[in-house]
Amino acid sequence: MKTTTKALCLVLALAMALSLGACGGGSTADSSPRTLTDPSGAEITVPGKIDSVAVLAPSLSETVIALGEGGKIVACDTVSEALPGMPEDALALDMVNPDMESLVALKPDVLLVTNMSLYDQEAPYQPLLDLGVCVACVPTSDSIADIQSDLAFVAELLGKKDEGQKLIDDMQAEIDRLAALGATVTEKKSVYFEISAAPYLYSFGSGVFLNELIELIGAENVLADQTGWLSVTEEAVVAARPDVILTNVNYIDAPVEEILSRPGWSEVPAVKNGAVYYIDNSASSLPNQNVVKAMEEMAKAVYPEIFGA
Repeated sequence: MKTTTKALCLVLALAMALSLGACGGGSTADSSPRTLTDPSGAEITVPGKIDSVAVLAPSLSETVIALGEGGKIVACDTVSEALPGMPEDALALDMVNPDMESLVALKPDVLLVTNMSLYDQEAPYQPLLDLGVCVACVPTSDSIADIQSDLAFVAELLGKKDEGQKLIDDMQAEIDRLAALGATVTEKKSVYFEISAAPYLYSFGSGVFLNELIELIGAENVLADQTGWLSVTEEAVVAARPDVILTNVNYIDAPVEEILSRPGWSEVPAVKNGAVYYIDNSASSLPNQNVVKAMEEMAKAVYPEIFGA
């Protein structure tokens, strides 16, 4: 009996050792460097353990924070420093031309940038790459599908795939809900969305996520026959006679009132009927999970009787 008991104890001890070994092996594997391809098409090596992150784009900062990794941000762009969830001690840097010496001194495990930070520069982050910093570029996306793909990438990069999938699922569920209501529209309204005020009017045509949002809520972009981000003339907008005007301009006082009082615009249906509305600038300009907030604001502004004011 003693021999049997002793043998059983040895078997149990061996099983426990193997179990612990397996757990340890899994942990080791999880902490091994990984190779990914970032949305810019570059192959990057991701460290197995990420303790510090630098982010040079507010759209990416919002995503990192939403994934629960905001506490790891050690540096951010100057626009992002005021975001809820951004550490107070995060170093604020210029987004387009960041102080490379400061970044080198920080030596973050990961640096996230968009194509704006790579603008007109040749291998700007080579000093960081030489130090072994993982530099990932997420170019600004122009479609909802690409925005969701970017979310999945950032989540995978930071080891937060489940959290990233939940962000995507929640985002898609809200888009589907609003689009289902938009599909009930029988008389489509025409919309002009202004992202830069007079005298330098700027808007967009097809091939931009904001155009997708306009179409999903059952409306029509008056500039949809053109493509991409556009400079437009006052004459062109007045001639298009939009039923509704939306603006996310936030660098002048009272942008809605400015549009309503423009000389020569009084006979534009949107102006004549007072159908000019402000849409949250951040939600409508940053390509991430929060575009659904802009979509809802747009829907309520254009069709309050369907979506509720």
